[in-house]
Amino acid sequence: MGEGPIIGVIDTGIWPESESFNDDNMGPIPLHWKGICQTGESFNSTHCNKKIIGARWFVKGYEQALGKPINTSGGAEYLSPRDKNGHGSHCSSTAAGHFVANASYEGLATGLARGGAPLARLAMYKACWFGGSCTDADELKAFDMAIHDGVDIISISVGQSVLPLGDYVDAISDTVGAFHAVAKGITVVSIAGNEGPNSYTVKNTAPWIITVAATTIDRAFITEIKLGNNQTFMGQSLSQVKHKAFVDIVYSQDLGIDDYDDTLGSEQEKLVAGKVVLCFAEPNPTKNDAYVKAGAVGLLYPQIHDDILSPCSNISCTKVDYEIGTNILFYIRRTSSAVVKLSQPKSAVGKWVSPRVAYFSSRGPSSLSPAVLKPDIAAPGVNILAAKPSGYELDTGTSMACPHVAGVAALIKSLHKDWSPAAIKSAIVTTASQTGTDGQVISAQGNERKPADPFDMGGGHVNPKKAVDPGLIYDISMGDYIQFLCSMGYTSKEITHINGREISCSKNKFSEFDLNLPSISIPNLKNTIIVTRIVTNVGSINSIYRALVQSPHGVGVKVEPQTLSFNSSTTMLSFKVTFTSTQKFLGDYSFGSLTWTDGKHLVRIPLAVRVIEFESFVDT
Repeated sequence: MGEGPIIGVIDTGIWPESESFNDDNMGPIPLHWKGICQTGESFNSTHCNKKIIGARWFVKGYEQALGKPINTSGGAEYLSPRDKNGHGSHCSSTAAGHFVANASYEGLATGLARGGAPLARLAMYKACWFGGSCTDADELKAFDMAIHDGVDIISISVGQSVLPLGDYVDAISDTVGAFHAVAKGITVVSIAGNEGPNSYTVKNTAPWIITVAATTIDRAFITEIKLGNNQTFMGQSLSQVKHKAFVDIVYSQDLGIDDYDDTLGSEQEKLVAGKVVLCFAEPNPTKNDAYVKAGAVGLLYPQIHDDILSPCSNISCTKVDYEIGTNILFYIRRTSSAVVKLSQPKSAVGKWVSPRVAYFSSRGPSSLSPAVLKPDIAAPGVNILAAKPSGYELDTGTSMACPHVAGVAALIKSLHKDWSPAAIKSAIVTTASQTGTDGQVISAQGNERKPADPFDMGGGHVNPKKAVDPGLIYDISMGDYIQFLCSMGYTSKEITHINGREISCSKNKFSEFDLNLPSISIPNLKNTIIVTRIVTNVGSINSIYRALVQSPHGVGVKVEPQTLSFNSSTTMLSFKVTFTSTQKFLGDYSFGSLTWTDGKHLVRIPLAVRVIEFESFVDT
């Protein structure tokens, strides 16, 4: 249940009245906690308890960037840890929310709500304002105070933009702040970003951060669509508006409406009044308001299969796939008076293959450090029910996936108190799942569906039960991270800026491929590259592990030695992996895996290799 660890959340604040933050039957606050409950607008010391054990807020950086104090009149924000937006509350309750019976969003997704580590403690560091605007200064201050206060895990569902390319030494808060936290033994979990499915969009690519991609779950909200010709189709909706009788249905473009224009003319308003409109473009708040103002009673919007549902206000809003949308369009075109009846949505669980990597989830590789495979792991991030100021709502994004993994990190920390952040990350990555509920490989949504690869989901889909008993771990010291930065060409002065203490790069050449990550990524294999890894036995004292290799296409992989024997005096062993190009063509990345097994554990790391013929090239 995650009892013991403290999860610090850097976000938009917290709504302390939510049932997810009750402290029923929780024990004393951990002795290592040194934080405070900072008061402010609509937030006092009584809003902290044995669940929310601390709260702070940071606004000076935002106000300096704004050039003036923020205006909270009219309830637009709270100058306090209180959450106006709801993002921080949602993420906090996902990571460590207490048990809440019969939670739901307007009757949908009803059930017992709980966080990944329901008995872990929470500390809120509000550094984001007005819906998610954050500055480096406020985020860095939040990291500093979280480190000072004694948190064990930091969950930050915030990411710097990928382009223009960031730099590790450019005071990027998530990177530098996370480095300081990891140096103090604090695990940092963050988002991959929501710019998928294109490659090179992944955020938070520093190797000391656990970067999380988003996947779907096996729950849907089914709405029955019945046409006047007795055809019935199924769509998905979050709208609790139903039609007791048939109403007219029209196609937007037949009325001269541009699907990508958010306004309606006066004549168009008359044509949609009292009708359901078929519109081949996803609704947004402006378009929703325009149709509501015109008196439309519903929207049907065919979309690619990305699992994102758009909740609409005061109007029925139902999503279908293109095939169903086309069938409905044919019905409208062939019928003089087309009508439709929409049912109220109902929750359905367990009838869909899951997980799938979500369409929007950002993908690797990293353009800044392609030798670091990102993202690291995938977790649920689509239509996640969690706490908001108004109750419980469904939200979607890698922001929702990140706190799932933060919760899992807390579970591991509660059982293995002396494990480093790198050890916790290794346990999560090496025990991840690669198959879905149908027994097939996990797929990735995109412009076309394909088997998910490590640039979609890292090691795979997080598996909490296996993560607490990984068998072997790939550990990393802070000195190794520093030498990795040296290998990338950063100077001692630049790395000192990150580290906060003066350092010097070793005279012995350190290969960036030898950072002891639970993955291997080689973007430039021309002939042969040898990579070294070290594993630490955290399972049975006397264990023998054998190597299983799935080689990337066009690449020969040799592991030496092929057997690792551990006992009471031998707990750490190194091995070498030799990668050799077996093709003479310029290729794209291909993928494989290296798994160590003792018959009980499967300690798997992903491999990503690109064969090149030239040092620099353009892929035509």
